[in-house]
Amino acid sequence: MSAQFSPPIVSVSVEELAQHLNSGAIEGLQLIDVRELEEIAIASIPNFTILPLSQFNQWAEQITTRFDPHKETLVLCHHGVRSAQMCQWLASQGFTNVKNITGGIDAYASQCDRGIALY
Repeated sequence: MSAQFSPPIVSVSVEELAQHLNSGAIEGLQLIDVRELEEIAIASIPNFTILPLSQFNQWAEQITTRFDPHKETLVLCHHGVRSAQMCQWLASQGFTNVKNITGGIDAYASQCDRGIALY
């Protein structure tokens, strides 16, 4: 009997995210925000596809048709916990280049864009 282990989730810093966004080099990136709509209303970053985890059943079956499983995919949440869960799930669906944004939008707002509200 062999145990299955998930591969470790790769992380990307909020500074690296800011570099991508500020350079306009997001063409090859898939950006996913898994926070709830109420959270998005308070603070958001442009160009992210909103996929609230509470609505998982509404979008889960379409994930491989809406996104390329082999493109670099960055996942965001408030602090990095829900996005890590999403990264694990995406990897289980065959996504090969998934990265969790460390610290989430909270860290991004604190360290990279003070114009984004903290909550």
